[in-house]
Amino acid sequence: MTVVVTGIGLVSALGDTAEQTWQRLLRGESAIALRQPFPELPPRPLAMLGKQPAALDSLLFTAAAAAMQDAGLSEPLPTCGVVVGSSRSHQAQWENFLTSGAIANWTDSLPHMGAIAVARQIGSQGPVLAPMAACATGLWAIAQGADLIRSEQCDRVLVGAGEAAITPLTLAGFEQMRALATTGCYPFDQQREGLVLGEGAALLMLESETVAQARSAPVYGRILGAGLTADANHISAPNTVNHAGGLSAIQHCLHRSGLQAGDVSFIHTHGTATALNDAYESALIQTRFPETVWVTGTKGSTGHTLGASGAIGAVIALCALRDNVVPPCVGLHHSAFSLNLAKKAVQTSLSTALCLSFGFGGQNAAIAFRR
Repeated sequence: MTVVVTGIGLVSALGDTAEQTWQRLLRGESAIALRQPFPELPPRPLAMLGKQPAALDSLLFTAAAAAMQDAGLSEPLPTCGVVVGSSRSHQAQWENFLTSGAIANWTDSLPHMGAIAVARQIGSQGPVLAPMAACATGLWAIAQGADLIRSEQCDRVLVGAGEAAITPLTLAGFEQMRALATTGCYPFDQQREGLVLGEGAALLMLESETVAQARSAPVYGRILGAGLTADANHISAPNTVNHAGGLSAIQHCLHRSGLQAGDVSFIHTHGTATALNDAYESALIQTRFPETVWVTGTKGSTGHTLGASGAIGAVIALCALRDNVVPPCVGLHHSAFSLNLAKKAVQTSLSTALCLSFGFGGQNAAIAFRR
């Protein structure tokens, strides 16, 4: 059964809508700025929506409403499934509890309640899933939603992820890992210095092609297939000895999509701008794909939204397929790798996009879209 994307909703530090984010990205703009949201911690480059950290439910509600409107649907949708994940979930509320000793409506802050809140918003009585696969969560959610349609449990599923990642514990934790950048985010660059945290959410409305055609819904693209694996190697580092986990995810994705490596028009990378991840991901691409495949990464614009990053990348990939434009890898000045990286927006014919995500614990995800 063919699964198509009929609506997208995106809120990021670059813009309140998918189109605002897309247009600013094409102009090479970045939402990253030096911020100090918590006086007890030093200033750091961050990608924030406002002066204060965002709340997860607000991000998800905005993205869900936009995806519904874009798909031409209105609530309630009682048979629509919901697959919405987050890496940090409502962690900010629990951190506040530890410092203040109070938390309002604590049951609404449990790890799975973001998905439940979205289900309530759209009036869903279908299956509700809340995946958590670290920074691969967004692509996991899309893959699981597509499977719900292919298995005929649902004919329509709202999928994606959100992240309100700017919290004291998150910043302090990445600081202790020495993973945070001090000046900015420079994916695949010779001078890359680490990741920059961001916040945002991206939700996509998936439907069976039959259902979409019956209501004459515009279609962004088809989900061809996905590959999901785990290294079981290290708490945070990928397996760099043979790259087996990442290569397996890509191979499974290509096989399930009916693709050869040469069929892929461009790759939206995870591209965290950390020394280890960029080198690992570059090795995967150079091992498996022709050197002419276009490559980009967008965390230099949006920051690293952790669990939401794959879903945001999927929206960017769909916009690229729609407009036949490879968006620039913002922050890249002098490439450290032999990849066909786009330093500015490139108008070219695109048919198939591959999105990659990699998360702590060795989580690997790849998903393929076709226009």
